[in-house]
Amino acid sequence: MIPQEILEAAMRQSAEDIGCRAGDFLSRENVVCSFRLGKHARRYYREPISCNFVSYGNNVVAAVTEELSDMVTSFIGKFPFYHCFETPNLHWLSDRLAEKGHRVCFMAEYYLPDTCRIASPDCGYERRMLVQKDFEGLYLPEWSNALCADRKELDVLGIGAYDHGNLIGLAACSADCEDMWQIGVDVLPEYRRQGVASALTSALAGEILKRGKIPFYCSAWSNIRSVRNAVRSGFLPAWVEMTVKPAEIVDALNR
Repeated sequence: MIPQEILEAAMRQSAEDIGCRAGDFLSRENVVCSFRLGKHARRYYREPISCNFVSYGNNVVAAVTEELSDMVTSFIGKFPFYHCFETPNLHWLSDRLAEKGHRVCFMAEYYLPDTCRIASPDCGYERRMLVQKDFEGLYLPEWSNALCADRKELDVLGIGAYDHGNLIGLAACSADCEDMWQIGVDVLPEYRRQGVASALTSALAGEILKRGKIPFYCSAWSNIRSVRNAVRSGFLPAWVEMTVKPAEIVDALNR
């Protein structure tokens, strides 16, 4: 089980991210509110955001601009809330968004730790704790899930696995908001399927908890390898998000 205080902290953060109340995620009724990116929102959110749908498994909370409010209200009232994040029902929304110059942009599943299952298993390789100054020189394609070159100042802590002094796996976290640090992990292809990713992820989660912060993990629902790592590392699915942006932004991302 995800501890209640961790789940409540995540809901408070999600409320800050979109402009609703934390209690809205516990309602059995869907909620529509005006989108507002809070002062303490997660730092990777970038406006413009036309709508953000969030569900913690009870309902859908949709934070939306005035232009799309009626459409989104109709959408989440038309289908069961858990079908609003998948086809074929998603096509209903997509067609109407296109008419107004918007598109679904991001879809992701987020995980929180089951603190009873967070461990630090041996991966068979030397492990070293890393801090921000140790990341210089590691902003390379092979470590692009663990570290973010565009937000270097947020990369605060990591654990590396080494084979004869060579870095072969890296889990690192970014301080994306005040109370929650997001974990990313990379393992060189020839060292995968040996338990390196889960050993590093769970060990880093434990270190984050020791520092009074909440580790969280994000994955595309279709990235089965990443989902398996989350579960093996002691994380459980906690919430999902779907973000709508103007069509020209989505087009630019696809170029």
